[in-house]
Amino acid sequence: MRNKLTNVLWGLFFIAIGIGFAGNVLFHWNFELFFPGWWTLLIIIPCFISMIQSGFGVGSTMGFIIGILLLVSHYDVFDFNVMKLIVPAILIFIGLRLLFQSAFRKTVHNEEYAYKDNADGQTGSYHASGNRSEYTAIFSSNKVHAENDFNGTTLNAIFGSIVLDLRDVNLQHDVEINASAIFAGIDIFVPRNVRIRVNNVPIFGGVSNKAEQYADANAPTIYLNSTCMFGGIDIK
Repeated sequence: MRNKLTNVLWGLFFIAIGIGFAGNVLFHWNFELFFPGWWTLLIIIPCFISMIQSGFGVGSTMGFIIGILLLVSHYDVFDFNVMKLIVPAILIFIGLRLLFQSAFRKTVHNEEYAYKDNADGQTGSYHASGNRSEYTAIFSSNKVHAENDFNGTTLNAIFGSIVLDLRDVNLQHDVEINASAIFAGIDIFVPRNVRIRVNNVPIFGGVSNKAEQYADANAPTIYLNSTCMFGGIDIK
């Protein structure tokens, strides 16, 4: 459901842009896509969508706050330098997370899924756990080597790169990976005894699945829900 909502938000975003440009032609509107600070939307929108998909994670929430502050800094909204608030805002958020860490954790539960867009169209349950991790790379790189207790994750790469190595993981159940690559690259190394199902929203980007396809219908499945904007995800 959350992934469908993500597609709806991206769809509304591009429809709004299309209507704006059409209004310039038909009704002489003064719509401009490249307004002051427009580039901050490349941080704000993916982080906002990630928050909808996976909740208020550290990386997505911090990225959203930073993006908002960068956008506000382009306008005379306040009589002080908004840019100087970025570091204090990050420190405050980290402190709040440490104080209320349990509130940020997801409860352990099993959820029903129905991936009707897949070739097999099967239904069943995937494992969602409070041990789900989140990894972020903003203007940086992040290399992650997962262990056997892997229960899914969220990856956010913005002007950076993430390498997720799952080759030593012995999956016994289906897992879900939510990933966003914005002007960035994500490499995911998967174990051999799994199946891969990809649901991607490509915006001048895409997903390349080079992993060996495992034919066993009963094998654990990795479901990748991704958004690629001027970036790419490689599954190896």
